Amino acid sequence: MTSRWVADAHRHLGVLPAYPFYGGPPINADLGARATVDELIADLDAEGVERALVIPNYGVPDPDVAFGFNELVVEAAGRDERVRAALWTSPKPGDHDRNTAALALAGETGVRALKTSFLLGGRPTDPECKPEIDRIFHTAKEHGLVVHVHTSPGSASDIDEVGTLVQTYGDEVDIHLVHFGGGMSGHMKLVGGRFFDWIAAGKRVYTDLSWAIGFAPRWLAEEISRRGIGHDRVLFASDQPWGDFAGEYHKLAAATGDGELADLVFRDTFARLYA
Repeated sequence: MTSRWVADAHRHLGVLPAYPFYGGPPINADLGARATVDELIADLDAEGVERALVIPNYGVPDPDVAFGFNELVVEAAGRDERVRAALWTSPKPGDHDRNTAALALAGETGVRALKTSFLLGGRPTDPECKPEIDRIFHTAKEHGLVVHVHTSPGSASDIDEVGTLVQTYGDEVDIHLVHFGGGMSGHMKLVGGRFFDWIAAGKRVYTDLSWAIGFAPRWLAEEISRRGIGHDRVLFASDQPWGDFAGEYHKLAAATGDGELADLVFRDTFARLYA
């Protein structure tokens, strides 16, 4: 499907149950979600993916669903050397016991990241969430793992909120900000200075441009060239099944060209961060 072999820094495994999102009827929005490791491997073969960070699928407000896919992504990492696993974790105090079980897998073969999100509850600046957030980052530091955090404009996932994690933990732990802010305001805050300020300050921050609005990849590439930093902090990610592999690939390929930046974005930075 692609003109080069690529590393995908963010895709999901597991099929969610139908859910009545936003007051509508129960639906299955994750079209193309994969239930088995065999299906995942077939996709990697078809897409020309040489490495992939595979994350439990999530999105319905039942914590047992996403946590229940942790064993599946660990299995995938054990089955195929192309796969690296990210474990689902939660910032919510009510998920303490689930986090304990998830974090016990942090030393398993192929585990390279801990995934957390505030879409299903919790807030980076909520004192009640701090004990679980501390546990997540402490475990990441102990095992040399990346913390993978969802971003989207507004509410608890806004870069104003998630950015506090970079400020607090980014000196000692690699933090991958998924979706580069996730929309107009997030892109402007990050490309306009914050992303580069963090890098200049020594923060171990990375990002991908899945879900990014069309102008953002071009602007980010231009700012990287102009400032001379950030070229090794951006990764390609499809976010399958919530994203579209071909669309995400061609969007980023158009912005990065075919030189050193493209090599870093599509392969080399992944090899260093998630090897």
